[in-house]
Amino acid sequence: MIKTRKIGNSGLEVSAIGLGCMGLSFGYGPATDKKEAVQVLHGAFDAGVTFFDTAECYGPFTNEELLGEALQSFRNDVVIATKFGFQDGDSSKGLDSSPARIKKVVEASLKRLKTDYIDLFYQHRVDPNVPVEDVAGAVKDLIQEGKVKYFGLSEAGVETIRKAHEVQPVSALQSEYSLFYREPEKEILPALEELGIGFVPFSPLGKGFLTGAINEQTKFDSSDFRNIVPRFSEENRKANQILVDWVKTIAQEKGATPAQVALAWLLAQKPWISPIPGTTKLSRLHENLGALSVELSEEDLNTMKEATSKITIQGERYPQHLQNRVNK
Repeated sequence: MIKTRKIGNSGLEVSAIGLGCMGLSFGYGPATDKKEAVQVLHGAFDAGVTFFDTAECYGPFTNEELLGEALQSFRNDVVIATKFGFQDGDSSKGLDSSPARIKKVVEASLKRLKTDYIDLFYQHRVDPNVPVEDVAGAVKDLIQEGKVKYFGLSEAGVETIRKAHEVQPVSALQSEYSLFYREPEKEILPALEELGIGFVPFSPLGKGFLTGAINEQTKFDSSDFRNIVPRFSEENRKANQILVDWVKTIAQEKGATPAQVALAWLLAQKPWISPIPGTTKLSRLHENLGALSVELSEEDLNTMKEATSKITIQGERYPQHLQNRVNK
């Protein structure tokens, strides 16, 4: 079995590395063949992964259905996280975290996930039209009804986290964090530590960039989200390659892969961090879990800190029209 971690002070315990399931059906090109996707999910569980992350808008809806079917036989041995927050569950539409919508989503998600409780229920993005206290209150009701166990936020700023936490303790924050995106270190991590909230980094491999498998020549599928991400323009990929080359050097010293070093670095930041790399291949899944055996000493971490502080990543992580959805 792989190591587990307590995510914050709420009692939520998960495998130290979870599985981000979005890419099996959404976001990075065509959906994976269902049979192959189920094999990945079963393979993850067999390898000791107990933390699976989905959302109603991945598909929309097909990702939750996939997990519902694949995880049914060992449902009580895993932690399933899903999310609400978009109109009609469609991330191409506007935000909607109205309490009435949240209560609708939970019923629909429970059906798709073939379960009678959701372990971790995140607000997917902060909705400026609904006070977060009302959102926290709605989830608190669902927790009291036994439909949800823990409440989470995603891409929320410190002020929002504090306001929500006063109404219903926030168990986890899910936001982007990796060697490729270090912003949470400034304000988010200190606030989470103070409040006893766990951190679940998404895109811990920089949307694939930190694996070393992407370079300026890489062509993405036409339906791949990275085509519209400024950080992934050909020019910026070329400029940002310096970070990957540097991670590769450390990986060679450690007898590991760049992905393993990137994940080991994240795990070493705080004991209450559990990253959720996504993959559609079992071989990659096992490679990612290999990060748990990579030892980074204090000296290694200091060297990495110093080296990365001199590298400026080029390009925004979201296109302009999506920038207003983050860190509210």
